[in-house]
Amino acid sequence: MLRYLIRRLISLGLSLLVASALIFSVVALVPGDPASFMLGTGAQPETLAALRAQMGLDQPWPVRYAAWLGGVLTGDLGQSFTYKTPVAGLIADRVQVSLPLALMALLLAVVIAFPAGMYAASRRGRAGDAAVIGATQLGIALPNFWFAMLLVLLFAVNLRLLPAGGFPGWGNPAAALKSLILPAVALALPQAAILARVLRSALIETLGQDYIRTARAKGLTRGQTLRRHGLRNALIPVLTIMGMQFSFLLAGAIIIENVFYLPGLGRLIFQAITQRDLIVVQSAVLVMVAAVILVTFVVDLAYAAVDPRLRAR
Repeated sequence: MLRYLIRRLISLGLSLLVASALIFSVVALVPGDPASFMLGTGAQPETLAALRAQMGLDQPWPVRYAAWLGGVLTGDLGQSFTYKTPVAGLIADRVQVSLPLALMALLLAVVIAFPAGMYAASRRGRAGDAAVIGATQLGIALPNFWFAMLLVLLFAVNLRLLPAGGFPGWGNPAAALKSLILPAVALALPQAAILARVLRSALIETLGQDYIRTARAKGLTRGQTLRRHGLRNALIPVLTIMGMQFSFLLAGAIIIENVFYLPGLGRLIFQAITQRDLIVVQSAVLVMVAAVILVTFVVDLAYAAVDPRLRAR
């Protein structure tokens, strides 16, 4: 297990290094001059040159990358030229919204998907299975932003049970969690539909194995066999999807954050792109990519815990 962990840690470090180089390269190659955009077309050449020097744009690409990477390694992500505050502080504030939202959405997706997937697998070919498949198809087909607006119309406008948008901060935890319920539900629905279908397929494949028939021959019911023996052996593809879903929920909730006016990471990146605040863009994207890579690392460790045969690879 130790060798497996060391190999994964080396892979993690190399992935982060390559990701940082790619992100910096892509942002650096974006057409247009950020300094000219910030100052406007009527800026004096001296003022423009001074701002370019302040932003480090007058330095060669390798020098700028090395300086940025050195700052990242020491926790200094630079200074935002739009907000006039450290980028690390901006990202830390936004993570306090995006991370709880992603966790709530993933938890809701799992709570919905696991019973639905197990129910469909245990009733393969019956009416219950068809009903679950139909419901999951509908959940995948519905755009989450449209479903979010329906939730706002029902629970915020008509019933007045939940806020329609905004985030009051964690000074009042109850109000903060209440403001995340509707966006979490809007994000969780399509993910629950996907996860339920994957779990159903994995369980159906598992239920055809010899050890399942042996368990049934020993007197276990279909439900007991499914829970005790089938579920664990069907978890590897499910864990893969869950890891991908968490990464998407953390990094890809830009539309939902804008629908509900949530000050999350996705909205920060969107605003920084429109304002050409490149230091914020590259640092926030790197944080998101690092989160995706770390989630993949955790999923790999979960694979090894579920299936010990993987540790020897």
